[in-house]
Amino acid sequence: MTTLIRPEGQTAEDLKLSRRAVGALGGLFFSGYAVAALAKEAKPIVTDAVGLETAEVAYPAPDGFQLPAYVARPAGDGPFPVVIVVSEIFGVHDYIKDVCRRLAKQGYAAVAPAFFVRVEDPAPLSDMGRIMQIVGAASYEQVMGDLSATLEWTSQQLWARDGKVGITGFCWGGKVVWQAAARFAAIGAGVAWYGRLAPAADATPAQVSSGQPWPVDLADDLKAPVLGLYGGRDQGIPLASVERMREALARAGRTDSRIDVYPDAPHGFHADYRASYVEADANDGWSKLLQVFDESLRG
Repeated sequence: MTTLIRPEGQTAEDLKLSRRAVGALGGLFFSGYAVAALAKEAKPIVTDAVGLETAEVAYPAPDGFQLPAYVARPAGDGPFPVVIVVSEIFGVHDYIKDVCRRLAKQGYAAVAPAFFVRVEDPAPLSDMGRIMQIVGAASYEQVMGDLSATLEWTSQQLWARDGKVGITGFCWGGKVVWQAAARFAAIGAGVAWYGRLAPAADATPAQVSSGQPWPVDLADDLKAPVLGLYGGRDQGIPLASVERMREALARAGRTDSRIDVYPDAPHGFHADYRASYVEADANDGWSKLLQVFDESLRG
């Protein structure tokens, strides 16, 4: 049985307890925007929950960890098509929760798992070194296991529509979208926002190994169409790697997948709580996301 948690904040110990104990103590997630990235001048989009059902839940991952997730869906019995939302390195904070509510307003049941909290929640931290340690501890197999658990849990919910599931993710989560689309037959479509596609040109062998599997090596394995949304001025993801991915998709005959580049956009252009936000490009990308999911998940 899944435990529903009230959004009243958390203690560091909450996530180490059983679902029953956690349910008695309060909410699972940090309330606020990621401290390390919040811009003073930011005016984040805030989507209300009118007409929605929102909850914090926990369900077992393959390693036995009770995996927290934020859920937003339309009110009512459904069934609703499901979209998994994969966070950036800052975890499930108010921006990711708002993305879930935006999807719910469009008729989707959105689920955002908390991949990093086995170690520590990165959202309230300002030390980027510590944040990167936390993110680095989330191995590929752990993340894929967490996604498998999320797919299993959603398949058991009466409000979830049978059939394919969508997935979208940002930055770190954008790379996960490509990986998930190559791993799970249950994925029906993916939208990857500026996730790394290939190791950096000066990456060490250890860095190359730790980032595997890289999306450029997964084109042949994709089981669903993926739309990549990238920025032409992303200093961390050079256009050369975008071209490598496009070439890999072409060699694999994946005409159903593509990458769109916004020439003047930096990394993180959808993140409305950060200085990198570009409203016009974010809105255009969101429209394309809805088109992909409407075509792939509602048929």
